[in-house]
Amino acid sequence: MAIITWGTIKSLSLFFGPIFLPKAIGYYRSQRAAANIPGVSVRPVPTNVSRALLILFVAASVFLIRTLPPFSPENIFSLTSSRLQIPVDVLFTRLNTLRPKGLTPSDNILRTKIISLESRLLFFQYGPEVLTDCPFCSADDPKSYLYYFLPALLAPHILNLLIIGGVTSGLAIGKEGAVWRRTGTLAAGMAMGLDLWVTATYNHQDNARVTRLEEIDTFFWKMRVYRYLVLAVIDGLLGWMMYLSSTNRAFITAPAAAERIEFSTRVLDNVRTKMSAVGIIRNTVARDEPLREKTRQYWIQEGQLMGTLMEEREVLDSVSSALENRINIGNIERDAETYASNVFGPLQNGA
Repeated sequence: MAIITWGTIKSLSLFFGPIFLPKAIGYYRSQRAAANIPGVSVRPVPTNVSRALLILFVAASVFLIRTLPPFSPENIFSLTSSRLQIPVDVLFTRLNTLRPKGLTPSDNILRTKIISLESRLLFFQYGPEVLTDCPFCSADDPKSYLYYFLPALLAPHILNLLIIGGVTSGLAIGKEGAVWRRTGTLAAGMAMGLDLWVTATYNHQDNARVTRLEEIDTFFWKMRVYRYLVLAVIDGLLGWMMYLSSTNRAFITAPAAAERIEFSTRVLDNVRTKMSAVGIIRNTVARDEPLREKTRQYWIQEGQLMGTLMEEREVLDSVSSALENRINIGNIERDAETYASNVFGPLQNGA
């Protein structure tokens, strides 16, 4: 049985579409308008954003690693190639032959928990750890397994929310991360709510009619993979959007008028400070006799050097050739005559 049907996908599309579609349109428009925003250019990734991207990369990598089979709880039915209706003694006899050191204490506890068909169906919904460790769960009350399973189900989501809260903190990362706090928190919260809803509404009785191993819906193991994949995708997309916005590659908004005025004021203050410094240096040189004399001698030597160079035949030929190639004397004369006619023509007509 499929965990999410086509009808569910359509419902989710109708629910999430209005949330993500404006973001997609805004991204497209920002890409087109990025080159037209004055004063905004592509820049390297800021140092604080680099730290946030590193944290998101590590978190997404850990979530992806958690989807690998070595980190997943054992499915003893798949491990022993056993049907759902197999007798308990036969099932654990097969399992014992696969254990180099015999059955573990957890195996012995699980052996007492999956005697009935109902408990085996719950095994495929909540996994082996819930059946083994829950002290109050009973197959007569299937919801008791959900209550015990809730902390384990919500733990990765809550951890991811804390990570997103840290990398979008205005105090730790700055405004480059804070602008994505609402989007990241909303996406992580919706993933948690969807995971809880799918798990709580799953009908474990659908496996009761299955007679072959390959037809069993291993809901717990599928959802575990989907859960960590979704968390990794959320962190990856959040990091990608932070990278684009912090480097002015996308999601760009024009600076406010107050920010532009403040920036222009700072630039003018810097120019005024430098001009004041130049004025002080010139004043100092003008008032100091040795420095004034050195300045005078420098310009005398520069003038003599330029005069000597300009007297050389090669230099004169080069200058003449450059002027002939770059300046059209005829055009200049015509422009001058036109300008003079425009200026003096009205005066002559008036006279």
